[in-house]
Amino acid sequence: MASSSKFPKFLFAFTVFLALLVPIADGFAQNAAAPDAVAPSIISQERPAIDSLKKQTADLANQMDKAASSDEALVDQRLKLEEVAKKLLGVGLAFRPRLAEINARLEQLGPAPAAGQPAEPEIVTSERNELAAEKAQINAMIGETEDTSLTVNQMIERIGEMRRELFARTLSQRVDINYSLGSEVADATGSEAKTFARSVSSWWRFVISFKLKSFLAAAFFALVAALVLHFCARRFLGELFFRDPTVETPSYLSRLSAAFWSTLIPSAAVGVFLGTTYFFLNYFNVLRTDIAAMLSSLFIVIIIVYFIHRLAKAVLCADMPNWRLVHIAPKPARVLTFLITTTALINGLDYFLNTVNQVLASPLSLTVAKSLLATVLVGLLIIAIAWVKPLEEEETGNVRPWPKALRLFLICLGLFPIVAALLGYIGLARFVSQQIVVNGAFLVTMYLGFLTARAITAEHAFGSTSIGRSMQERFGIDETSLDQLGLVAGILTNIAVLLIGIPLILLQFGFQWSELQTWFLRLMTGFQIGNFSVSFTGIFTGLLLFVIGYFVTRWFQNWLDGSVMARGRVDSGVRNSIRTVVGYLGLAVAALIAISAAGVNLSNLALIAGGLSLGIGFGLQNIVQNFVSGLILLVERPIKVGDWVEAGGVGGIIKKISVRATEIETFQRQSIIVPNSSLINDNVANWTHRNKLGRVDIPVGAAYGSDPRKVHAVLLEIGRSHPQVLKNPEPFVAFKGFGASSLDFELRVFLADIYSIATVQNDLRFMIVEKFAEEKIEIPFPQTDINLRVEHIEAIADAITARRTRPQADAGSGEKKEAAKVVGKTGVARIKI
Repeated sequence: MASSSKFPKFLFAFTVFLALLVPIADGFAQNAAAPDAVAPSIISQERPAIDSLKKQTADLANQMDKAASSDEALVDQRLKLEEVAKKLLGVGLAFRPRLAEINARLEQLGPAPAAGQPAEPEIVTSERNELAAEKAQINAMIGETEDTSLTVNQMIERIGEMRRELFARTLSQRVDINYSLGSEVADATGSEAKTFARSVSSWWRFVISFKLKSFLAAAFFALVAALVLHFCARRFLGELFFRDPTVETPSYLSRLSAAFWSTLIPSAAVGVFLGTTYFFLNYFNVLRTDIAAMLSSLFIVIIIVYFIHRLAKAVLCADMPNWRLVHIAPKPARVLTFLITTTALINGLDYFLNTVNQVLASPLSLTVAKSLLATVLVGLLIIAIAWVKPLEEEETGNVRPWPKALRLFLICLGLFPIVAALLGYIGLARFVSQQIVVNGAFLVTMYLGFLTARAITAEHAFGSTSIGRSMQERFGIDETSLDQLGLVAGILTNIAVLLIGIPLILLQFGFQWSELQTWFLRLMTGFQIGNFSVSFTGIFTGLLLFVIGYFVTRWFQNWLDGSVMARGRVDSGVRNSIRTVVGYLGLAVAALIAISAAGVNLSNLALIAGGLSLGIGFGLQNIVQNFVSGLILLVERPIKVGDWVEAGGVGGIIKKISVRATEIETFQRQSIIVPNSSLINDNVANWTHRNKLGRVDIPVGAAYGSDPRKVHAVLLEIGRSHPQVLKNPEPFVAFKGFGASSLDFELRVFLADIYSIATVQNDLRFMIVEKFAEEKIEIPFPQTDINLRVEHIEAIADAITARRTRPQADAGSGEKKEAAKVVGKTGVARIKI
């Protein structure tokens, strides 16, 4: 029964195996037949693509003259041409593998036999002719792609020239101003206002009747997006731009941060609201073409004017003089804020009305009059700013004007658009006034951002901020780590300022947004420097992966150490070795992944390895020796963290073992950095290599005349009575010999923990002194005996007598008193000194 039940299962499995094998066999058959099908397929596949690209190129060439009057249209043409050039390059590269196969096969077949030589097989001749014909077709198609690419590149260069000519013509074009057409301009203004009102009212009636829900939905989503940005910024960055009125003297970093972020965050919230509104209105088909152009222009004006107003308030800070960045009196600060905001408003209205004029096809006289009035007003406002006396003296509080050089610069800056506009160069005047107002605001904001970044990177600056203090309280970060975080924050701030500020400035100089997007994508995805390809996206991805790998490695180390090895009661030295090895392996893997993600070919590292080996041979021998020794220490573990070692005259506790050196902390709390090679090549005494068991030796001397056996018994009793002394091995007393002044003994006891040696030694010495005093055993002090022969005794005695009979003055010479004693009749005298 068992065998019969297994047979259907086997049959089913065999059937499934055959079903899987059939497509695999078909795949092998297709691959085997692929070489014969490649040649015609590559030509037939790429021919339609080449024809399509040639047609696109011809169409773009016909459209170029029509787009000559619009910079935006020319940019669009250029982007399309660049896309065509990229596709043409791809088509040309697609033929290379087949060409390589054909050339290799022709080389195998060799040349056709010359006249008079034996004829070759017909199949060889036929194959050579087919390959030659196919090669000729491929070369002809490659020639077509190269010709088309050349035409495309010439058109791209022509577009660049046309854009430069258009820009120069716009700035240098002079308009004859007829000041006698005031009534005509007034009539045109009234007519255009009515036309504008009819256009807007008709669109609004359309919205109310058919698109009201879509309009309300767009406004709702935009409001939600703006509120989310605003409240999230206040929640996480509120302390950065909140000005506390109770703080009398805020730090320079706090003032910079408040000025920078109080400008950027609210302006970004307004921009998100207006941008999201326009996106959803356009997405729900609420906008007409004319209304879309005017509404986008109006939204841009609102954002820029609001941004400049916030910037002026943040820098001048008329309401809170203690938070101002420059010493400007409160009243002039309010005047300057009003003048700057009014200048931005007039410039913005000019921009918006210019869009309205284009949409409504307004007469030239109205456009010229509007631009003339706007540029003259902007220039007058700049001159008014120059004549304000804003600077406040710290001691007296008196106000004084701007520095003379700055005042003259502002006056010239205001006069230039006025003079240019009155002479008829309206385009130049509008361009200059726009750069003064808008790019001036952008440059001031960028400067504040750079100053903030520099202030954050100062020593102990980041730790003094509210974010630094909260991070220190929450995560326990020390001051050094906070300084490093401040450096990173400063670098990121600089990068953010550049990434935001530079595109905004370039937009004001006539560059189109699509053009900037293309440059940015090209910069991020890769560009060539010689034969080396640089991709910032790859670099950023590699850095991000390395940071992620670093933190994952640190987390895994902590988890392995705290959750696995700690519960398994693994020795601390083993834990440290495993933790260190895991850390280095994790960092090595993270580095390899990061290098691969950055686009660096790992095979190219062979050159670096060769250079390193050469450097090792000349100057890095010791470093490599210490590195290898560190790996041996971590793997073999002759010493480990926590061991008590003595090496090279240094004794202490092992605190850290790295791949280059080992840190030893002496008992005086001095850190000694010992190269690993010294611990491998030299003798090292390790008190705690296998365990903490150790022996304590206490030498002691007893005076001559003491009973040696009694001394032995007393010392043995003292050793056995101490609670920290082990019973096995038991204490031992060694009678070491006869010293110059004493009978020398040594008490030897064993301790379970050698780290308590100092305490036990003190206890035993106190016990020895007390017990010897009880047992009347004398611990002698060192003394010296001098033996003299008998014939010298009389001379010594006379000398001593002479000394005793000298006058008292001579006795104070500091000489030692001596006593002579004749001992026995052996002719030997002993003098005790």
